[in-house]
Amino acid sequence: MPVVVVESPAKAKTIEKYLGGDYRVLASFGHVRDLPPKDGSVDPDQDFDMKWEVASDSKKHLKAIRDALKEDQNLILATDPDREGEAISWHLLEALAPALKKGSAVNRVTFNAITKNAVTEAMAQPRQIDQALVDAYLARRALDYLVGFNLSPVLWRKLPGAKSAGRVQSVCLRLIVDREMEIEAFKAREYWSVHARLATPGGDEYDAQLVSLAGSKLERFDLADAERAAMAVSAVASRELRVTGVSAKPASRNPWPPFMTSTLQQEASRKLGMGAKACMSAAQRLYEAGLITYMRTDGIDMAPEAVMAARDAIRARFGEQYLPKSPRMYKNKAKNAQEAHECIRPTDMMLSTDRLKVGADDQRKLYDLIWKRTIASQMEAARMERTTVEIASPDGQVGLRATGQVMLFDGFLRVYDQGRDDDEGEDSARLPAIAQGEPATLVAQAFEAEFARARDKETTPPEAPKGQRAAPGLLMSDAAAVAARQHFTQPPPRYTEATLVKRMEELGIGRPSTYASIVTTIQDREYVRKDKNRLIPEDKGRLVTTFLVKYFPRYVSYDFTADLENELDEISAGDLMWRDVLGRFWKDFSKALEGTSELRISEVLDSIDEALAPHLYPPRADGGDPRECPLCGKGRLNLKTARSGGAFIGCSNYPECRYTRPLSAPDGEEPVGDRILGHDAGEEISLKTGRFGPYVQRGEATAENPKPPRASIPKGWDPAQLDLEKALQLLSLPRPVGPHPEDGALIEAGIGRYGPYVKHGAKYANLPEVDEVFTIGMNRAVEVLAAKQTRGRAAAAAPLKELGEHPDGGAIQVMNGRYGPYVKWEKINATLPRDMSPEDISTEQALELIAAKAAKSPRKGAKKPAAKAAKAAGTKKPAVKAAGKKTAAKAEAKAGE
Repeated sequence: MPVVVVESPAKAKTIEKYLGGDYRVLASFGHVRDLPPKDGSVDPDQDFDMKWEVASDSKKHLKAIRDALKEDQNLILATDPDREGEAISWHLLEALAPALKKGSAVNRVTFNAITKNAVTEAMAQPRQIDQALVDAYLARRALDYLVGFNLSPVLWRKLPGAKSAGRVQSVCLRLIVDREMEIEAFKAREYWSVHARLATPGGDEYDAQLVSLAGSKLERFDLADAERAAMAVSAVASRELRVTGVSAKPASRNPWPPFMTSTLQQEASRKLGMGAKACMSAAQRLYEAGLITYMRTDGIDMAPEAVMAARDAIRARFGEQYLPKSPRMYKNKAKNAQEAHECIRPTDMMLSTDRLKVGADDQRKLYDLIWKRTIASQMEAARMERTTVEIASPDGQVGLRATGQVMLFDGFLRVYDQGRDDDEGEDSARLPAIAQGEPATLVAQAFEAEFARARDKETTPPEAPKGQRAAPGLLMSDAAAVAARQHFTQPPPRYTEATLVKRMEELGIGRPSTYASIVTTIQDREYVRKDKNRLIPEDKGRLVTTFLVKYFPRYVSYDFTADLENELDEISAGDLMWRDVLGRFWKDFSKALEGTSELRISEVLDSIDEALAPHLYPPRADGGDPRECPLCGKGRLNLKTARSGGAFIGCSNYPECRYTRPLSAPDGEEPVGDRILGHDAGEEISLKTGRFGPYVQRGEATAENPKPPRASIPKGWDPAQLDLEKALQLLSLPRPVGPHPEDGALIEAGIGRYGPYVKHGAKYANLPEVDEVFTIGMNRAVEVLAAKQTRGRAAAAAPLKELGEHPDGGAIQVMNGRYGPYVKWEKINATLPRDMSPEDISTEQALELIAAKAAKSPRKGAKKPAAKAAKAAGTKKPAVKAAGKKTAAKAEAKAGE
């Protein structure tokens, strides 16, 4: 039987079902070879010779393929239809070459969807490995290795605490840091808008906004303060108004094109709250199950047969009126389309979500998004009527405008409308029937409710002239028919994963297969944190970016990175030689590396200190020097590095002054540095900041007492408000509550790793509030301990979710443990990843976690999952393999971008 090789066992299972018993389908479990993490794996002096190494886990998979080839030398490489898939096929062929006899048939087949028709058609049209695509992969892999393996050590030596740099990762990080600096440099500008509630002669009400005053058109900042806004309110409130014009214009909205990788990730973020990594993981499973086409693509066109199938589905489900006369054709506007040109779409247009047989909730939701977007892309446009009403006073001194729209035919909007990252200001208000020449009467009391809400704000209201009333941010006529609202210009918003991917796509940075890994890497490196779905740079991310912009400006340039991506695309098209591209890059890059060899850490810190001064030393409220030490008043603050790595702000008067503080505080709070809180029993009680946050300390470290008493500041306590009394309370913990009434053993209250607690012997029970540690009495402590004991017994017997039987026997359960939810089978406990909800986990995902845990550290007495369990899990082993203790250089070199 011919041997067919694909990447994953799930894909192998599906394809084997389609091909039947005439073929043997095996999985390579992803890449089988990689560059070893050591110097010389890419040798620029030997024409960029690359030394590949077979991964230890891959040896058994290659052996299985070699054993199968002993029976039939017909090898068919059926990996994914993109550059990465072509590279895997090339690696397989290189690794299997010794096992192939002369004249053996080796073919490459690709299919954009794992359906029976697509697979059988691909098998009938084999080809050879596309060397141009392989060359583009080799160039990209070598570039990423050379940058990661040579630039990261420079960071370690010159910027303590930095972890790694990457060719595209660092440019992506710069986007986020640049945006944060834009936000910090932004100066808000005040402006006001004036609104009136009007009524038709029939009593129907509508809202209008002032657009002209004193016969001149109002620009955005013409009403720049409350005084001018008050004059405008008086001008409108004191005049009769009449409708001077009504215009209604037809408008239409065309549907969005089908998904490609970047737009799928953006919509999954907006509508489902999925990160790029979670989105691609769910899409991978849908693809391997044969439900959608290949999910790594920047193409938006659809196969003709798929277009016709979509039209048939629209006709059957919604009727002829929702079907355009001719199919919609979409053309990719991107300069650099990848090889898998077709869009991401369902393989069966008639298979709507309500008929989908998928257990995992994330896959179901993502499929629903893909199905709706695809169907909507072939539907009729939405038709509406946009109406504009002009209102003016007879003397022409004031002019107002009311706008609205009426939906005449919903078209594609019946199925799908794209989400928005920020308010696009589309006016969808409905207007009553309004005739030109009719009076527009001011409606009294129209803004009373808004005024009452504004009055509750804890800010100072503006001064109101006679005939008007004022509330914070609002001015209103006495009759409450006309109101002026205060506005401030807003800084650019922080990036979400969706808008970051969109921006990268616009700049030509990265490619569909790399977006998710890039965004994930900068978060894993702790250069960026995600808060309320927004990406915020950490201090170490700012330091790395500032260092790279200062000493390697070309290699974090947006244009340079985009141009290099274009050259990689030209290699894949056969228009450039990959070694020539590498040669030009290395010539300049190696010189830039040499230019930093003599740099001293103090020079680097001074340079970064100067560049980040506006961020590190914001203006003081009292107008004083922001660099003056607040503790001693003599020294100046500057950037320093800690022996343990990382950076902080310290006083130049050290060691006489030991003031330190972190680079910045969360949420814009004023950073709190070291200070003396007072004295107790002749010892100094001080507040300090360490690598794990602020803490209080009794005395100073000495040779005789290297570890003086310390206590961390609990969560919820503001270090800036900490005083001597509270510090002494913390340093006195654990606090004895008294002997237990049953056995006389001491009960103590304290604050530990998991928060406030009471302790009786070896038994612990959490307390809800930190402050209760200092006040809890015996009765309450006994009650809390007893309740914990009861809950503990109940919890042990009650799983969060039952997932059924394991293929090797035994129940699979989702349990709630001390360190979070986990999957339990026999004696194997596998912790759930952070992005996986215990309510949404499927049996397939649970099997994957169990198999990974068993392979990593099999426990004595536990059954080893059999082959059918691994096959049921349907996953690539590398996807669940623990990262292990790799060096940062290795991790970066393997990151790919």
